[in-house]
Order: sequence, then structure tokens, then C-alpha cells
Amino acid sequence: MVKIDNIPLGEFPILLAPMEDVSDPPFRYVCKMFGADVMYTEFISSEGLIRDADKSVKKLDFDEFERPIGIQIFGHDIDSMVKAAQYAERTNPDLIDINYGCPVRKVVAKGAGSGILNDIPKMVKMTEAVVKAVNLPVTVKTRLGYDDEHKEIVDIAERLQDVGIKAITIHGRTRTQRPRIPADWTLIGEVKNNPRMNIPVFGNGDVISPESAKHFKDNYGVDGLMVARGSYGNPWIFRSIKHYLKHSELLPAPDISERVKISLIHLERSVDWKGERRGVLEFRKHWSDYFKGYPNFKPFRQKLMDVESFEEVKSLLKEIRDYYNCD
Repeated sequence: MVKIDNIPLGEFPILLAPMEDVSDPPFRYVCKMFGADVMYTEFISSEGLIRDADKSVKKLDFDEFERPIGIQIFGHDIDSMVKAAQYAERTNPDLIDINYGCPVRKVVAKGAGSGILNDIPKMVKMTEAVVKAVNLPVTVKTRLGYDDEHKEIVDIAERLQDVGIKAITIHGRTRTQRPRIPADWTLIGEVKNNPRMNIPVFGNGDVISPESAKHFKDNYGVDGLMVARGSYGNPWIFRSIKHYLKHSELLPAPDISERVKISLIHLERSVDWKGERRGVLEFRKHWSDYFKGYPNFKPFRQKLMDVESFEEVKSLLKEIRDYYNCD
């Protein structure tokens, strides 16, 4: 049984990654429906949170159904990170997660996200300060290092464990590597197999299918996996991975009726959380993923990109379901 502190996660947990503009409460809900074991909020600016910025505070929302849930914060100032962690703790999540992995230039330029990998002593000091400031378990998500010359994750993981984190998730790329470069899991395996490590080590990077999940599990000994882009329009991936790991067989892909049903649940919750206009407009980024691979879908996608009301989308989804069920 894998545990983060005293939180049981099962024998081999599959986690949903924190993803900006993706892993909001509506998306997390449908991923939980299909077996995501742990989920995290979109990353939240510590400065925005302590200033009560609406966008940052809104990201603290979560449903009881989502537990165990972690709130992920990022920032460059230690005092602000401490205050943000305490603010987040008041919403009663299960975990506080620190983002040391975001590669976005404007975040890195301030020394936040993966930018802090240029200052490991500060990274350790910040982590220790957050751990001491809250009563909840603190976890960390980070990368192998800043660049190819500074892949220091084995030492970093030890030092962060020593100041009190309860789990670490490692993305198998450096800050400077692009997503098109395959993730390197070698060092993730070294962290897990380091005899000094006694907290869960989760691997992240290119977990995009049941087969890839089994490969990483079997070859690197990690305690669980974190799924990011493999979940886009594909909340079923958690069910599929777990089935494949247990039975060594692939589940059939969800049919058109299930895709319509789940995308509608996702959209409906988005509308409830964001309001109708914003919920419908911001959902446009999901349509291509939900119906990826369907022939002749382009005209339907264009219609979905044009409509602005929930009822119009519902009508179109019925049309899509009927069209493909007739083929």
C-alpha cells in the first residue's frame, strides 16, 4: 500500500498532473470518475493568493468527490510561499504541493517553478519553511534539473526528503528540454532506488497510454505514475491503465455514446463553475481531444467552435452521436 504520510493511495496509484487551464474542478471530476487516485489543482500563484486575487482564489475550489486532493502553489519569495500555504490549508485539502517544475519563461525568470533549480539551497530552504508552516503533508513536483549539465535530482530529492516532504513527483526532463524530446526516466529510477529514500517517488513524462505506463512501472520501480497530456480529452486513461496493469489486456476505446456522455458531463460542470458563456467558450480546447480520430469530424468541430450556448452544444452532441452511431 502506497501512502503519502497517512493517506492510503492503493497499491500503485495513478495521479492526475496539475495543468494550467486544464486540471480545473470540472476536468478533475471526470478523471476521478475513471479512477484517478490523487489530483492537484492548477498551479496557484503565491503572490496572487495572499493578495486575494480572484483568479488565484477561485483555483482553490474543489469537490469532496475529488479527494485526496492537493493544492499546488508556486512562487519565488519564501515568505509569500509560507503565507500562501497557510491560506491554502484553510480550505482543508489533503495535501499542499510545491511546484518546482513549471518551465514557462515568465515564471522561470522570477526564479519560481523550475527556475528555482538554479538555486538549490533556496529550494531546500523554501521547502523547509513551507513544511514547518502547515500541518498538512507537503509534496513536491519537480524536474531532473535545470539543464543537461545540472541534472541534480538524486541529491535534490534526498535534501527535500530531509526537510520533511512526504512524496516527490519527478518529470523526466530538464527545464530546458522541449516536450518533443522523450522523457528520460533513468534518473527517476535512480531516485527511487536510492537506499536513502523512504518517501513515495512518482514518475511523470510520456505516460500517454496503458503500454507506456506498464513500461515505466516495470523498468523504473516507481511507486506510482502521474498522467498529464495523456489525459487530454481522455479521462478514461486512468481506467485503461489500471485494467492493463492488472490484466495485461487493453480495454476497448470508449464508443461515441460514452464520449458524448462524458464530454457533456465535463461541459455541464464547466458551465456551472464558470458561467455559461465562459464555460462554453473555454471548453472549445477540449473538443478535438474528445473526438480525436473520428473520420469526417472537422465540420462538427467547426460548429462546436462557433456556438456559444449550452443548449446549442447539447443539440450538436446529439447530432454527433446519431451520425456516428448510424455508420
